[in-house]
Amino acid sequence: MNTPSELKYTKDHEWIKIEGNVATIGVTDFAQGELGDIVYVDVDTVDDDLEGGAVFGSVEAVKTVSDLFLPIAGKVIQFNSDLEDQPELLNTDPYGNGWIIKVEVADGADHSELLSAEEYQAIIG
Repeated sequence: MNTPSELKYTKDHEWIKIEGNVATIGVTDFAQGELGDIVYVDVDTVDDDLEGGAVFGSVEAVKTVSDLFLPIAGKVIQFNSDLEDQPELLNTDPYGNGWIIKVEVADGADHSELLSAEEYQAIIG
């Protein structure tokens, strides 16, 4: 299972990459494997200021729908529009072209709940 060490993770199986005050967020390789074939990604929170832990969208797979939780407080500034026509990018390239949103990180946002790759691996076994 792929868990890049340069990323941070959440217990809800999202990954986050923070560069300056912008964070890129997606679902982990483990999450996409558990969901199965992803057929739709719904994000209607662009331009919204959200608290860490808030639902920012959902992913629909063949057999289930799963909410997506924001790992850190901030403003959703971009949705990966490639996912509108190619939601399967979450399955084929979850850490690359399958990113879901970009967030402008709120001042003083809490990073304490974010997990290292090793901590995340311990959770998923």
